Amino acid sequence: MTAPKAEGLDFMQLFDHLKQRQAEGRPIRVGLVGCGQEGSGMVHVTHQMAGLETFAIADIDLARPLQVLQRLGVPESSICVTDRVGAAEDALRRGRYVVTQDALLLPQLESLDAVVEATGVADVGAQVAWHSILHKKHVVMLNVETDVTVGLILSRLAEQMGCVYTASTGDEPGACKQLYDFAASLGFEVICLGKGKNNPIDHYATPESCAEEARRKKMNPKMLAAFKDGTKTMVELAAIANATGLVPDVPGAHGAAVDVPNLNKVLVPQEDGGILSRRGCVDYSTGKVAPGVFAVITTPDPHIRGDLQFYSMGDGPYYTLYRPYHLCSIETPQAVAEAVIYGEAVLKPQRMVAEVVSVAKRDLKAGEVVGGIGSADFFGRIYTREEALALRGVPMGLTPGGRVTRDVAKGELLTQENFAPDADTLIYTLRQMQERLL
Repeated sequence: MTAPKAEGLDFMQLFDHLKQRQAEGRPIRVGLVGCGQEGSGMVHVTHQMAGLETFAIADIDLARPLQVLQRLGVPESSICVTDRVGAAEDALRRGRYVVTQDALLLPQLESLDAVVEATGVADVGAQVAWHSILHKKHVVMLNVETDVTVGLILSRLAEQMGCVYTASTGDEPGACKQLYDFAASLGFEVICLGKGKNNPIDHYATPESCAEEARRKKMNPKMLAAFKDGTKTMVELAAIANATGLVPDVPGAHGAAVDVPNLNKVLVPQEDGGILSRRGCVDYSTGKVAPGVFAVITTPDPHIRGDLQFYSMGDGPYYTLYRPYHLCSIETPQAVAEAVIYGEAVLKPQRMVAEVVSVAKRDLKAGEVVGGIGSADFFGRIYTREEALALRGVPMGLTPGGRVTRDVAKGELLTQENFAPDADTLIYTLRQMQERLL
């Protein structure tokens, strides 16, 4: 449940609260869904933290969480493998760890304070978030694919249920939101907010074309393909947009190859020598920015401009705030702690101003059922919501498992005229609810 700051919390630092919880023997108890690269990293971090630990892990491959706990030195006698609520609750009360294949078991466990969703599968994320909120569990989404599809309805439901729905601190949208809040709270105008991408987009990347690189990097080939084809970047920009009201300037964003020193010269309005046709945009750079995030800001106040020049921020009128890193799942526990202790979200949708629409990676034939994100079937491209509605585009999060109803050429948008999402999924139902809300 949400804990208001004013009652008994004073203004202690987050770390102080965590140390106090550790000393009192009441750590924040976290459940994790998805123990892949991101999830396993979070388990390692929480194991070394004071006042917060991951006590329950759900994954379809039981070997993954069991191996993680083994590496952390957790004895087999301290692990309960079960799909039953009663057995899991009993284990948690005894201080044991719970491992399960049933993701929807975790929201039912009263002993858990929060659930982190890290599968990257949009419909699974929707199910976990929905059930967590119905059980009044705080939910932290490392699954941005779900967030940009149905995050608004999930966020509104969480508010009604008295719990927190939030993105993660260390994901790029969360890191961007922190820069945005810092600048906007001080009265600066945010001209452009965005992230670095460490390689140019290859829209037609597939798991097969990425297989060798994925092997070297010890990554899932589909996940790597989703990064290389731009879908992940589009999803992240849409999450930032829907949380701040900033919009993509052009479909797919500009993605200019701009290094950090030139961000405040290029990602600014055209009348000032930049490439933006409007103020208040989200975008990305393939220059030397990754793994950082940035905000290009301005102020009309000459005194403040003088101060910024004195502080070595440049001559203006545009200035760059730059954070040179984002630590993904390593920072996620901070989002959990802020939700549980302060009742606050790092980032959540406020409105729908951007949409990620699916585009065919290859010629698709009527009757085909398409694969998931990162597959050889489609990639995502960001549009303003108005543009997406006018094009009748299919939201990226509703595309996996859907059926092609009319031949679609490579590079063509999936639309309501040529594609039918799987209407039997929860994410589809939630999206219909969200559209009625809008």
